Amino acid sequence: MAQRPIWRGHLRLALVSCPVALYNAKHDRAAIRFHLINPETGNRIQMVTQDSETEKPLSRRDLVKGYEFKKNTYLLMTDEDFDSVKVDSSETMTVEKFVEADSIDAIYYDASYYVVPDGQTGRDVYAVLLEAIEKTGRTALSRVVIGQRERTIALRPMQGGLVAQTLFEQRDINDAKTMFDDAAAIKTDPEMVKLATQLIDRQTGRYDPSDLEDRYETRLREMIDAKLKGEGIEEEATPEPAQTNVIDLMAALKRSLGDDAAATKADAKPAAKATAKAKPEKPAATPHRPSRKRAS
Repeated sequence: MAQRPIWRGHLRLALVSCPVALYNAKHDRAAIRFHLINPETGNRIQMVTQDSETEKPLSRRDLVKGYEFKKNTYLLMTDEDFDSVKVDSSETMTVEKFVEADSIDAIYYDASYYVVPDGQTGRDVYAVLLEAIEKTGRTALSRVVIGQRERTIALRPMQGGLVAQTLFEQRDINDAKTMFDDAAAIKTDPEMVKLATQLIDRQTGRYDPSDLEDRYETRLREMIDAKLKGEGIEEEATPEPAQTNVIDLMAALKRSLGDDAAATKADAKPAAKATAKAKPEKPAATPHRPSRKRAS
């Protein structure tokens, strides 16, 4: 079945324009879906659309949208009402300015859409705009109305065409400073940072989308298949991460880089200092560690 565009209109740069259509860049893959079931009968639960007061069942096609301007009181809206407030971006994506691609933080990106020439008219204009944007390496900013909301979009070249990515507004993003609570102000050891940087350089590679896999869904499918066959599935014990301190961190970084000899020294020196400072009159108590049950 051919995919339907979610928006049709024109892409405009100054006095140049061409007809385009927006198509969803992603699709819903065959993910595992569950239904709500009455365990006593094994039947699916049916959600009924009904009037909240009269409880009369209703068809969704007969419903209209309403704005609640006071408690339980609604202003009814028609299609004509929504049409009356259309703006230019309802039908035209006008490029407002160009920015460097790396000037937009990834946190602002939302959904992605393919911007495709709509018909034969204006394909040459589309090709010129695409090649010009590719050569400059810039990102075009425009606006488009999607789902009765005007969204700012970033237009950039990708695999022989243009991709539009909707951008969140600043008011949509939570304040990072209140979340991180001055985490960057924590004093660090320059040698540890150097070792961590070397480790990052060693593990740096090229991003490959094929490397990604939803391991939880894979295990979920295995469990469902096993239950359908009347079998069980082995539960893997999840190892708990070891608690580390500054001394352990230095040793762990060096071991990660393969410098076991240096790591051993790093362990030994602080241990010797700790022994020298220890008070001899009272031996340190051995902490009791409760045994952990293994997953069956």
